[in-house]
Amino acid sequence: MAAESAEAPGVVRRMLAANWDTLARLGETLRRSGPAMVLTCARGSSDHAALFGKYLIEQHLRVPVASMAPSVVSIAGTPPRDLGNALVIAISQSGRSPDIVAAAKATRGAGAQVIAILNDVRSPLAEAASPVIPLHAGPEKSVAATKSCIASLAALADLARHWSQESDLNQAMAALPDQLAVAGTLDWSPLVDALKGARNLFVVSRGAGFGVAHEMALKLKETCALHAEAFSAAEVEHGPATLVRDGLPVLMLAPPDQAGPEVIALAKRFAARGARVLCAGLDKSSGGVTVLPALAGLNASLAPITWLPSFYKAVVHLAQARGLDPDHPPFLNKVTETL
Repeated sequence: MAAESAEAPGVVRRMLAANWDTLARLGETLRRSGPAMVLTCARGSSDHAALFGKYLIEQHLRVPVASMAPSVVSIAGTPPRDLGNALVIAISQSGRSPDIVAAAKATRGAGAQVIAILNDVRSPLAEAASPVIPLHAGPEKSVAATKSCIASLAALADLARHWSQESDLNQAMAALPDQLAVAGTLDWSPLVDALKGARNLFVVSRGAGFGVAHEMALKLKETCALHAEAFSAAEVEHGPATLVRDGLPVLMLAPPDQAGPEVIALAKRFAARGARVLCAGLDKSSGGVTVLPALAGLNASLAPITWLPSFYKAVVHLAQARGLDPDHPPFLNKVTETL
């Protein structure tokens, strides 16, 4: 897991170069066709990438994005009706889960343009979509997806860049591989100290960071046997915040945009209740909140991607500190095929 996570900057650099022509043509097609909506179809880490992509597409393209329920097709046997001018984005590392493949075929049959973001271009999902956006991540042996997840996030950002043609996104994407490399050197060891003996925690962010919060919660579950729940900073106070007290660990992720100060203020309120709060995006420790270092001055839409290399590195050490093997979580397989 550690070695594969460290490959992410090179994977993203390779992917951006290899997919330039494909995404440039796709961006032109989408500007011409003007999809009225986007549907995403994914599971696990790929679905967290889809949630990240939802915020980018809705913000930069002003096109609504919704997540499909693949089992409506694969189990209930109810394909969608005419999707007209819709774009479907199917995301999968393996491209072999029957429910995702079935949903891609059904939506394409209903008239949608279906594109696939995946690592295995010889998979059934690749045959059901056009065009295919390969991740170029190479083999990933650890059960916990790291480099392929980061590459999926970057691929969605690259799609938004080519579709919108925004100069800020173009510059930010060019800088992303180097930023990921630097992020991988940052020290998130306070996370290990805080969670070594923990049983439960919250992971809280907002906007483009919300999908990354879900990804972090998943990794803490599968590699560290920790019950972690992800929440939006806008939703956590609608009930769940009553649990935040008495040493409960809370990982806060403050994006560098208008939502950042709100997340930081919430982190300080949680710390005042006695929670053990760690926060990325905070300049210096204050109000009892521990700082996790994050790169400054980044594009707000892409900054959440750069939290993951620091986090993945810390999670490897956390799993080991808890007596677990992060590469071989019990009861899990690398390729999950759901119906």
